[in-house]
Amino acid sequence: MKTEILYGFHPVFEALKAGRRSFFELYIAKNKIPKPFEKLPAIAKFRKISVKKLKPSQLKYLTKTDLHQGIGAKVSPYPFVKLNDIVNGPQHLDIKQLFLLLDNVVDPHNLGAIIRTALCVGVNGVIITKDRSALPTPAVSKVSAGALEHVNVVCVTNIVNTIKILKNKGLWIYGMDKNTDKDIFSCDFSGPLGIVIGGEGKGIRSLVKKQCDILISIPQIEKINSLNASVAAAVVMYEVFRQSNLTIPQSSKI
Repeated sequence: MKTEILYGFHPVFEALKAGRRSFFELYIAKNKIPKPFEKLPAIAKFRKISVKKLKPSQLKYLTKTDLHQGIGAKVSPYPFVKLNDIVNGPQHLDIKQLFLLLDNVVDPHNLGAIIRTALCVGVNGVIITKDRSALPTPAVSKVSAGALEHVNVVCVTNIVNTIKILKNKGLWIYGMDKNTDKDIFSCDFSGPLGIVIGGEGKGIRSLVKKQCDILISIPQIEKINSLNASVAAAVVMYEVFRQSNLTIPQSSKI
């Protein structure tokens, strides 16, 4: 079985909580265990996961980064989900479907930030393309603060065909395009929908853009380059979230 090395407290801890990956070994730095890590050895022992204490230099070698925070884990690769499983799965009547489609977002930091916001607003699935896209690597899990471990990510070969499938399921597809006059605050996001976010610099490809039902933009005061992919995604996701009129538990508010 293929494996990879997760690193950082949140990715490792959230992966343990999510239970979607197989854990083979847990690595902790030999120096004093920080308070956030104190429960991890006990959790690993309960899960029958081997725990190894390593020098920080050894952790750096395993994780290939200085950002390991003194913790790492050998785990199975990120578990993609199939589109049909989440499109056709059981739906809550009081929660609408919301999918995020990323058209050639290649920066892992953007992908991680997008996934972190997607978890916060309850996106059903984040759809990426197999080629010319950032993939859900350990670095993405780190940037997402472990949110990746809880989010459904679908990897497709053809995003145009995927849009057609979603439209056949009754979803409206909105494409983010800085050149359109239709802004997100004048849109009705009340139904099941998919939002397409374009790649860094080039935006949504023309073939993908043609499949969108409506092109929308985020208003800006200054006519400079548009917001980057992760910020644009966050703004539109939270406008959709605002319009959904969900009752937010007090403990979930910032």
